[in-house]
Amino acid sequence: MRKIKLYIAVSLDGYIATNDDNLDWLINFPPLEGVDYGYTDFLAGIDTCLMGNETYRWLQRNQEEWAYPDLTTYIFTRNANTPEAPYVKFFSGDMVSLVKELKSGTGKDIWLMGGGQINSILLEAGLIDEMIITHMPVTLGTGKPLFGARVSQQLFKLTNLEKYNNGVTQMHYSK
Repeated sequence: MRKIKLYIAVSLDGYIATNDDNLDWLINFPPLEGVDYGYTDFLAGIDTCLMGNETYRWLQRNQEEWAYPDLTTYIFTRNANTPEAPYVKFFSGDMVSLVKELKSGTGKDIWLMGGGQINSILLEAGLIDEMIITHMPVTLGTGKPLFGARVSQQLFKLTNLEKYNNGVTQMHYSK
C-alpha cells in the first residue's frame, strides 16, 4: 500500500504560512550550499501530490512554470466549477474517500503538501503515515498553523532527526 507523507516546513511557533499566505520567511531563509534537506531523495519516492487550493494559487503566483510536471497533482477545492489547468486535477468531492482510493492503488508514495485544513482532515482520518517536518529557526507570531483545526491525539514515533548548521532541524515521524 502506498504511504501518505506530509513533507513540510514549519516555523518554530507552528505556522506554515503567514495569514496572507506569504512564504517569504521560508524562501528567503539563508540556504546552506549543497543542502536540500532531503528534498531530492524525497521526490524520487513519490509520484502523486495532494495540496489545497491556496497552496496551488501561491505556487501559480510565484513560479514561472509548474514545478511538478512529472507528478499527478490533486488540488482540493470547494469550487466544483474550477476550470482545468495543465498538470493538475481539481477535486471538490470527498477528500478522505479519494485519498483512501489513491493509497490502495499502485505506484510510489503520495506527498501531502498541505495546507493546514487538509493536514487536519487527513490526520483525523488516520491517513497520514509519515511526517517529515522541517523546523525553521524563525517565529512568525501568527499565521496558518500546521494543522488548521483541532486534531485528536495520535502517536507517531521519531524515526530520524537531522540537525543543520543554520539551525534548521528536520524530524521524521512514522506511525
